[in-house]
Amino acid sequence: MIQHVVERVRQAKLVSGVVVATDDAGIKSAVEGFGGEAVLTRSDHRTGTDRVAEVAAHREAAIYINVQGDEPLIDPATVDAIVEAMLEDESVQVASPAVAITQPNDIMDPHITKVVRDFEGNALYFSHAPIPWVRDRGEAVNAQHWKHIGLYAFRRDALLEFPTLPPGELERLEQLEQLRWLENGYRIRIVETGYDAVSVDVPSDVERVEKLLRGSSA
Repeated sequence: MIQHVVERVRQAKLVSGVVVATDDAGIKSAVEGFGGEAVLTRSDHRTGTDRVAEVAAHREAAIYINVQGDEPLIDPATVDAIVEAMLEDESVQVASPAVAITQPNDIMDPHITKVVRDFEGNALYFSHAPIPWVRDRGEAVNAQHWKHIGLYAFRRDALLEFPTLPPGELERLEQLEQLRWLENGYRIRIVETGYDAVSVDVPSDVERVEKLLRGSSA
């Protein structure tokens, strides 16, 4: 699974290097076995962002991208899109994608993280709840809901500061680490994408992803 992630991220045009950060020696060995690069990190990180920050402290770059190892279908074009958002606007410290929700059931699904944005495309809030909530059901309202994709691009200074930021009440309640940025005054630029993530969160997801992979290679 991690090999698929690595190989797909390598296809992104704006990515100059791919490193797997892990606290598991077995994973590191497996990555090196297929020709990838991996580094061992501390095992006490509470979030993936903290783990990427440890790597950034020892490897200097302008922009870092955090791709989860359970995203074997990650879209290289979406990786490029969030990097482009940062290259086009130097004020953007963190960028992340979102895709339009097309299935009504997904709006109410607490396993799907939703995001709402301001007029400049920056995140106002992330939630497992259906945001925005359409209060007046008696009128015809065309509300677009957006699914947040857990892919991030960071500038180095912001990334290195993240482990020092105090977690807030919203992060604790929602269990969404990206809320720490918002609670501490950072902006997250949300980039629209057509890529709808299919990650491997539970064992039953493996068969679904394998079928999609077989279909894409057919």
